[in-house]
Amino acid sequence: MPKPSERTTIKVQSELTVLAAVRLPDSRHDPRDPFGELRALAAQAGATVVGELAQSRDRPVAGTYIGRGKLDELKALCEMTDAGTIIFDHDLSPKQIANIEEATERKVLDRSELILDIFASRATTHAAKLQVELAQLEYTYPRLRAMWSHLERIAGGSPQGIGTRGPGEQQLEIDRRLVKNRKAMLQRELREIEARKQREVAKRKQSSFTVGLVGYTNAGKSTLFNTLTAGGAYADDRLFATLMTRTREWDLGAGETVMLSDTVGFVRDLPHDLIASFKATLEEATHADLLLIVLDVADPAAELHYETVTRTLDDLDDGARRAEGLDYRPPERLLLLNKVDLLPDNRELLIWQANVKNAIPICALPSPDGSPIRGHAELIARVRDAATGAMLELELVVPLSDSRTISILENRAEIVDRQYENGAARLKVRIGRRQLDRLRSAGSRFQIVGEATTTPAWRT
Repeated sequence: MPKPSERTTIKVQSELTVLAAVRLPDSRHDPRDPFGELRALAAQAGATVVGELAQSRDRPVAGTYIGRGKLDELKALCEMTDAGTIIFDHDLSPKQIANIEEATERKVLDRSELILDIFASRATTHAAKLQVELAQLEYTYPRLRAMWSHLERIAGGSPQGIGTRGPGEQQLEIDRRLVKNRKAMLQRELREIEARKQREVAKRKQSSFTVGLVGYTNAGKSTLFNTLTAGGAYADDRLFATLMTRTREWDLGAGETVMLSDTVGFVRDLPHDLIASFKATLEEATHADLLLIVLDVADPAAELHYETVTRTLDDLDDGARRAEGLDYRPPERLLLLNKVDLLPDNRELLIWQANVKNAIPICALPSPDGSPIRGHAELIARVRDAATGAMLELELVVPLSDSRTISILENRAEIVDRQYENGAARLKVRIGRRQLDRLRSAGSRFQIVGEATTTPAWRT
């Protein structure tokens, strides 16, 4: 059996694993299947779960989190099932991990380390790999200390630091210096990616109404994204299938289009270091005009999932508000009750609709026979209303040289009357307030008749 000194990796692929948890009075888990999510996470990491053990306590034990008697029971369960790994449904301190490993003679991982391992296996783009590695360095390094496998690459192929060790230096000091340098390099590169992403999002918002799909992992966001747009997002029935944002144009009909983004899924107790590292990816969630929260209403833990998503979005809003001050306007939110076709009856659905105002029941999957998909017509109508804003009837004077603005008004607004005079088009239009604001922000040159101005902008 592995000993604590052999804990050289957090990977659990193909390992026999026991799940453990201490249920505290304020624990957030599904009482109908307390280990359900952790079991799914372990399976996604490639582990084979062979046993589960839980203890109810008022507070965790300082040194081992779990009680002494249960610790002995945990070791016996591992011996009986031949499990070499224990995964706890909590974040543990390095000291707690070391103490549990010493008592059980098994490798011990906590919840955050497991999630980090899954993210590492899912990361395919350069940015995602950088973000995951930084999160691993921030969170897991203090726990693995001098045993990180990637330190071999940092130290030029030698985990012992041969050729780099100074007089009197200890291995731990070398490793800490190497990790500090690596973190600084990753942070520099991620800052560049974040700045580029902010510019892209700002430019997109200036020219288009932006909509973000958010929700718990495996709620059906990518499936809905592919149904509503030209698609291209990877969709699978597993946790964290999407790690990077994908954006496509969504045609709402009647000449109105918006930009729709598919984002990384949230999960209960997502490591804070991971949220920080994925800041560029989550930029879509904080700077969209509208967020569509996709909820798997057929999941027994749907209420917990909704609570997790709203709490995470509130945290992101607070962070953006601190960074931008009064300039920050949090996006509107609309709840989509997905997978209603899997509900045995309408009772759950009626409860959700009573508790969350304006929630829309939908099916993300396209209809196999091509018939109208439940909820999509209402969803499109609601998004179109949000994109256009309150309807205004105005008289606009637009210079004929600004053919782009005239074309947009012809295609996206209702032209009630038009006249041409003095090199300008005088258009009586019905247009949404947001559409008018987007025209202004895009630099369109027009004058609203009756507005307090003396000289048209194009004649100054």
